[in-house]
Amino acid sequence: MPPIARVVLMLGLVSAAGVALGHIRIRGVGLGIGGVLFSGIAGGHIAKQAGVAFNPEMMDFIRDFGLILFVYTIGIQVGPGFFAALRRTGLALNGLALLMVGSSILLTAALVSSGALSLGSSLGVFAGAVTNAPALAATQQVLTEVGAGAGVMALPGLAFAVTYPFGIAGNLLSMAAVRILFRIDPEAEAARFEECRRAEVSTLETMDLAVRNPELEGRPLGSIDLLCGQGVVASRLLCDGKLCVPHDGTCLKLGDVLHVVGPRPKLEQVRALLGQEFDRPLTTKGTDLKWERIVVTNNAVLGKSIAALNLQDAYDVVVSRVNRSGVELVPTPALKLQFGDILTVIGRPDSLAAVGQIFGNSTRKLQQVEMIPIFLGIALGAALGAIPIFLPGMPAPLRLGLAGGPLIVALILGRIGHVGPLVWFMPPAANLALREIGIILFLAVLGIASGDRFVATLASGAGWPWMMWGVLVTLVPLLLTGLVARGLMKLNFLTICGVLAGAQTNPPGLAYANALVASEAPALAYATVYPLAMCLRILGPQILVLLLW
Repeated sequence: MPPIARVVLMLGLVSAAGVALGHIRIRGVGLGIGGVLFSGIAGGHIAKQAGVAFNPEMMDFIRDFGLILFVYTIGIQVGPGFFAALRRTGLALNGLALLMVGSSILLTAALVSSGALSLGSSLGVFAGAVTNAPALAATQQVLTEVGAGAGVMALPGLAFAVTYPFGIAGNLLSMAAVRILFRIDPEAEAARFEECRRAEVSTLETMDLAVRNPELEGRPLGSIDLLCGQGVVASRLLCDGKLCVPHDGTCLKLGDVLHVVGPRPKLEQVRALLGQEFDRPLTTKGTDLKWERIVVTNNAVLGKSIAALNLQDAYDVVVSRVNRSGVELVPTPALKLQFGDILTVIGRPDSLAAVGQIFGNSTRKLQQVEMIPIFLGIALGAALGAIPIFLPGMPAPLRLGLAGGPLIVALILGRIGHVGPLVWFMPPAANLALREIGIILFLAVLGIASGDRFVATLASGAGWPWMMWGVLVTLVPLLLTGLVARGLMKLNFLTICGVLAGAQTNPPGLAYANALVASEAPALAYATVYPLAMCLRILGPQILVLLLW
């Protein structure tokens, strides 16, 4: 069989078996996507016994490209909310990540100082127990820099292969332990997270108000501060029995009725100013005004503010709401539009049709995958990951690598939304498909590569101490962090899962958390702590060598 066909066949069988294994649940707990790693180990061992070899360069490429796909799609998904989450809870979550990484470094140093492990094997245990392949690469690099012998150089890879599987399983077990210990319902936690996130943006309500204040007689609507860019929008006006779209130049009269949209506190202020609530709803039914939801899909309006489009004067329509990623926003004049925004627009049918053409309003375009931005983003991520970072006292430069670089670039691009004609929005279904393919390829190759060494090391008996200490290095930081996060800080369970997976730089852990319930909470927390955790994981082996060599 040709070498390429052999690799594709093996990856297909291992991936299918691993996904099936991950679907098996015992009392509601399963391996999830981590099943692919264990099927890869079994497949790698069988292939070794049968004398089947795989091209190492090709396997390395598939593994790294799978990892890039996974972290890039995560960054694009959570990018719009990442920086807001960083401002709100970033310090607390990164403090937990520092606790977790620091405790694993201290445990590893204690194992070497006590004589339980040699430095070479302990570095492999550290990288494998926290499932961080870049840490293993950093280990090999720093050992080369300090002139370690061939015997020492071989130890980290073997220890990594033995401890890595439980590093995956330990992350999942720790999440399950926190869930059981605190009797947590993931569905309720997801609902609580969404409630908290929506509470951070004031819920929009409506109110129909009759003008009773004599001081407002004859005043233009645009001259009233509360109705001009202060979080309240007047979307309809009943004047002399006729319903129309109000403009900034519309002069109010006593008895006019305004339909206003905004947060409840602001609406109460407007009511106190205008006069009183109207006794019946100001509906468009039976009038020549209609309302319609219009989706922003036209690149020409991306990044433009609502005021710059001058919709009221040009088309006699008003935007009363903007829905962005499930959160309703007040359409202030300065609000800049992003791809996928859903606008509630009020006006006459012919005006709504014209405005729909301006915004695009193409549901088909929402489902299209723009391939140029994807590959350009991946290229930028790979370039960023390859940039050496020189730190004083370090024997070798640090790099973000093929995990950190694409993630950081994707977070930035997801937040920006678009650059000229390039739109970084990715349909959710396409994002999920690419993410799943990426992590499956990554784990399958990793399992196949370590399968033969894993079984041989265990059979010789040399790997059992590494595995035992690896369990310690995996579980103690995870459980300590989980207990502090829930018991003391009272964080949302799904956020804790994201922290545990991100601080361990463990993609299968994030996949497991995502499988518990549909929520962005784990991915947001994962992306919040991942950059710091990755840097610390890469620094960890170098710190240990500098201290203990």
